[in-house]
Amino acid sequence: MPDETISLMKNHRTYRQFDEDYQLSDQELQQILDSARQAPTWMNGQLYSILVIKDPQIREQLVAWNPGNPHMRHSSVFLVFLADLKRTQKVAEYKKTDYNVGQSVDPLLVAVADAAFALQNAVNAVEALGLGSVVVGSIRNNIDEVAELLQLPDYVFPVAGLSIGKPTVPMAVKPRLPQAAVVHFDTYQDYDYSQIEDYDATMKKFGELRETKDWTQKFADVFSRPASQKVDDYLKSHGLLK
Repeated sequence: MPDETISLMKNHRTYRQFDEDYQLSDQELQQILDSARQAPTWMNGQLYSILVIKDPQIREQLVAWNPGNPHMRHSSVFLVFLADLKRTQKVAEYKKTDYNVGQSVDPLLVAVADAAFALQNAVNAVEALGLGSVVVGSIRNNIDEVAELLQLPDYVFPVAGLSIGKPTVPMAVKPRLPQAAVVHFDTYQDYDYSQIEDYDATMKKFGELRETKDWTQKFADVFSRPASQKVDDYLKSHGLLK
């Protein structure tokens, strides 16, 4: 039913604690993968791949690099969504044509978007099955090591992981920024900074324990730090950016 689908998306929440004894069935996993693969994609290019990580040793190593995310090991399954321009590189090689990926950031952005669309479809499918998930962007913190562990070839970039399982701790729906600060009609329109400050108050009232700073302070701190060059170096070494 349309109302049920909309309700599902409006009530999205992230879970980080999962029942370690719960095993995702093959049918459930296939439904999630099938849903992910039907996501929108540029020119039907499907410029992404999905790694299904079941091997406990691989998952233990991922947690060792990201100790703040133990759910990567304790969830039923861990998926890694990849921006994948290797497939089209194989096409160019077979067709004996030039392959100009890397000369512009645009192909990479398209591939990352394709991977993100697939990931979001997977999240929706997980929730439709009555399960929970958490998106893990921190796999990029150790991008070279992760790429070696997962044997990623050139032209492939790990976008994010997704832990999936049966939640054990209830979570509330997290408030979002005011619509006026996010949604624009026809043209981008400026808005009063108080809209952002109001969100600090909203989140403080929400009282998420894992948040130790106001939303504004958190991102002021994040983007004031020198940017890591790990991803830039990875993109250059894997043919995705000159």
